[in-house]
Amino acid sequence: MAVRACGFIVFRRLSNNIEYLLLQTSYGENHWTPPKGHVDPGEDDLATALRETKEEAGLGQEDLRVIEEFQQELHYEVRGKPKEVLYWLAELRDPGAAVTLSEEHQDFRWAPLEEACTLAQYKDLQDTLKAAHTHLVAARRQ
Repeated sequence: MAVRACGFIVFRRLSNNIEYLLLQTSYGENHWTPPKGHVDPGEDDLATALRETKEEAGLGQEDLRVIEEFQQELHYEVRGKPKEVLYWLAELRDPGAAVTLSEEHQDFRWAPLEEACTLAQYKDLQDTLKAAHTHLVAARRQ
């Protein structure tokens, strides 16, 4: 059975720019990823995403505007075991809100789409960031 994790593609708007939050892990290859984590027994997916974002970035439900109509599910393997990750989009209500990292991460960066994709490295995460950006740009035009 696949390990399930949930998180948010957190973004903020600064004037006409959209920036995405990526956290650098303090373990393994120190890869960059949006806040996410494993679903606890009995916990629903959205509650997991909220809990993990609070734990990993210090941003709680009061800091975020969740865009529930955007969901992206990724499937990949970690050390030979299947993993699925479900992401929603969430806008930071106050673009100046402070990010507070947990011990799981050593750095964070707010990055425009192109830089975020470079940091993300993995194609499926890059595709998710691009899909999120397309969704936001389309929503802005309506």
